[in-house]
Amino acid sequence: MSFSTQGVPGLPDLTHPAELIQFGTDVLKASLLLVFLIVALGVAIALVSFTFRRHQAEEAIFIGEWAVRYSQLLRGLQHLTLVLVLLVVGFFLCSTLSNRYHYWEQAKVTQVAQSVAGDKLEQVAPQVRYVTQEPITYTTQVDGKIVKVNDTQQVNRFLTLAGSQIQVKLDQNTDVQGRSAIYRIDYSADYKVVNRLKDISNFFFEVPPPNGYSLLSNYKVERDRIRLEQTNPGDYGFPFRLQPGEETSFRVTYQAQGGPRWVYSTTGQLLSGFRLTAIANFSADFASGIVPNEIKTEGQSTQFTWIFDDNVSVRNPFGVFTNTNPIRNTGIIPRLLLLTPAIFLWWILLLYLSLPMSLKNVAIAGSIFFACLLTLTYLARFMNAELAWTMISLILLILTWGLGSTKSASLAAIVCTIAGAVLPVFGLLVPFSGLTLSGAGLLSAVWLAVRHWYGWYGLQLEDFKK
Repeated sequence: MSFSTQGVPGLPDLTHPAELIQFGTDVLKASLLLVFLIVALGVAIALVSFTFRRHQAEEAIFIGEWAVRYSQLLRGLQHLTLVLVLLVVGFFLCSTLSNRYHYWEQAKVTQVAQSVAGDKLEQVAPQVRYVTQEPITYTTQVDGKIVKVNDTQQVNRFLTLAGSQIQVKLDQNTDVQGRSAIYRIDYSADYKVVNRLKDISNFFFEVPPPNGYSLLSNYKVERDRIRLEQTNPGDYGFPFRLQPGEETSFRVTYQAQGGPRWVYSTTGQLLSGFRLTAIANFSADFASGIVPNEIKTEGQSTQFTWIFDDNVSVRNPFGVFTNTNPIRNTGIIPRLLLLTPAIFLWWILLLYLSLPMSLKNVAIAGSIFFACLLTLTYLARFMNAELAWTMISLILLILTWGLGSTKSASLAAIVCTIAGAVLPVFGLLVPFSGLTLSGAGLLSAVWLAVRHWYGWYGLQLEDFKK
């Protein structure tokens, strides 16, 4: 498996045992450090209290102030610790999901790529070969002297096909173990040969079977409806005689099975009187960018026709492959998951600045938020991500309404959720990310200004659930 399908490099993945153990070790060290700091602060207060034991008035004032501050610090640490725990756990959860989603996307791309650029059946255009004598001049040494020698040598030359009428019918079988698909083809072609040479009458009609086949059956070559037999196994060159000015025709037929793509290669020959009709009994498209002259669709069948009338050279092989839906918007969900902890921090900060949050409410809100993102991750595999988040957002807003005991308090929680969670996630899903995130940031700033500076939306403590 390629490196790209292993996930995002450098990201922690809690499905890996080594990283899970390392994560637990780091959490334990951080917890011990936090406990040590809290205990050290309490010991420091106790020592100061012992120092001022003879000055009871000063001691009472000092100890009272520090006790209040220490109590406030402990309450603040509880909230900070809970938010940090949710943030850290959410980060590792989202990084793991990002790796898994990246792996799923790359596996899907690889599967589609194999169906398009994997094994193929390639039929090479036949060639009409003849041997001719050509003069050659070379020098040699005779009795110590350089002698110039004029001689002849045999050279292979090729005759251009005068016409090609080809029809290929393709079916595919997708239920094949270890393969994306297998093509079954029925090939028949008529080739016309005209001898335009004056002194050559002996030729070889060379028509090899398709490259890449796994099964070849009923391979036949006929000349003027007379079957030609192979002289040697594996030799697909058939000798024939054709007088100058005469013409003849050959017919080639066979059935074959092979890779999930069929192409025809002209090997650089000039095509005249050429017509290729490929009939695919499945959803197919034309390959190699050579646009067919005609495309007809009837039910599940698609017919492609290429027509070249006179002296056309086609460099690339062209033919048919299985039509696949394009894979778009890859990498969006992994990017969203990596930024999810920042969105959560944005949202929870808005809630703290707008509502008096209790530990219970923070824990429930954080759990709901990450559960919604987890649901989005899996729904996005089967449906449009924007539509999935729209439905999830409605559920999130309905649940967030319960943060307040009155209508005004609940509306405040809804505004915070829209500005801090719903719109930022949308901003990372849609193409106009910068515009959407800017709108969410502006809405957050306007809400906090209205809430705290202008008093347009005054809320009482009794409006919120503890």
